[in-house]
Amino acid sequence: MQIARLNGNLVHYRVDGAEDGAPVVFANSLGTDLRLWDKIVPMLPAGLKLVRYDKRGHGLSGVTAEPYSMGTLVSDAEALMDHLGLKDAVFVGLSIGGMIAQGLAAKRLDLVRAIVLSNTGAKIGTREIWNDRIAAARQGGVEALADATMERWFTAAFRDSDELALWRNMYVRQPLEGFIGCSAAISGTDFITPTSGLRLPTLGIAGSDDGSTPPDLVRETVDLVPGSDFALIRKAGHLPCVEQPEEYARILSDFLARVGHANG
Repeated sequence: MQIARLNGNLVHYRVDGAEDGAPVVFANSLGTDLRLWDKIVPMLPAGLKLVRYDKRGHGLSGVTAEPYSMGTLVSDAEALMDHLGLKDAVFVGLSIGGMIAQGLAAKRLDLVRAIVLSNTGAKIGTREIWNDRIAAARQGGVEALADATMERWFTAAFRDSDELALWRNMYVRQPLEGFIGCSAAISGTDFITPTSGLRLPTLGIAGSDDGSTPPDLVRETVDLVPGSDFALIRKAGHLPCVEQPEEYARILSDFLARVGHANG
């Protein structure tokens, strides 16, 4: 575990793999922390420098007053990469992390040579939906949204397993201000125009049973980028790296090899 003061906030991050390896940066979803990627990290090719971090208001990072803008979250990722001296990284973002990936690629192509847009969209939901979720969280805490979220996030088979409790616990233990802040950032984001201007290797990953960012949304988003690839993971919901880690790691590893970032 490491922490750095960036943009007036403390950012918790972790580096695995080779110190001098080609960098891969991971950004996680709303309501999760960097442990989202625990299952797939050991399965990725050797020799990579794997960087994970808790976004603002999540995990062990600092919490600032809400609301947050997507521009702030993108700047946080940018500041962390500058702090670590990372260039030409593959940036893997899931859900809101995928929005951060799109914004970062549009802003700092020197930092990002390829992006993976996992279970995300150029626009996710509507302002009304997010306003309703924010209002519910203000009234009843993150707990008020937990059961409906778990149903959208995971397949029925996974929801019947004991492991569901880990992800529900992680979700409800995220700081309320961070949850509301990032929800507001998603609510205010429409990246259709900037993402359609991107020209870099792009992979979309979707879960067949994702109730938050359905496969069609992910496909429509990556189709904005000419030459992009798309992969659908069966028997997985919003967090396929949790439900189908072997398949997720295989798809990601193949992409890293295809773009010359790792040995095939």
